[in-house]
Amino acid sequence: MRNYADKQDFILSQSRDFSGCDLSGIDLRAVDLSGVNFLGADLRGANLCGSILTGANLREANLMQASLCEADLSEADLTEATLIEASLIEANLVRTNLAGAKLCGAKLLEANLTEANLIGADLTWANLTEANLTEAKLWGSILTYTRLVDAIMPDGSIQEPQIIFVA
Repeated sequence: MRNYADKQDFILSQSRDFSGCDLSGIDLRAVDLSGVNFLGADLRGANLCGSILTGANLREANLMQASLCEADLSEADLTEATLIEASLIEANLVRTNLAGAKLCGAKLLEANLTEANLIGADLTWANLTEANLTEAKLWGSILTYTRLVDAIMPDGSIQEPQIIFVA
């Protein structure tokens, strides 16, 4: 498993394939990472705020406690990724594949999840206040204690201020 000590080493590597790499704690704020392969990479605690990850492969990546505020993850593949306690505030997740992802305790305030695939995702204790879930696929998702205050639901309705409890 390759380890990148800092942002400069990462950028200088000029690689587009970081599958299986240890990038835990790396600071990649505002970096264009479009289409990069992070399959199974360890990005725990990484700072990716404002980064462009359009079409990136983050399948099975560990993004536990990562900061992805205002990141563009549109059309990225986060199938079965671990995003426990990750911060995705105001993130662009349009048409993102989050099938089977673990989003327990994640902060998705004002995130745009239009047409996102959340089939089988675990959103236990996640905060989706004012998130846009228009046409999102939520079949089989776990929404126990999920906060959906003023969220735009898949059918276009606005969720009343409450917490949904699903047993």
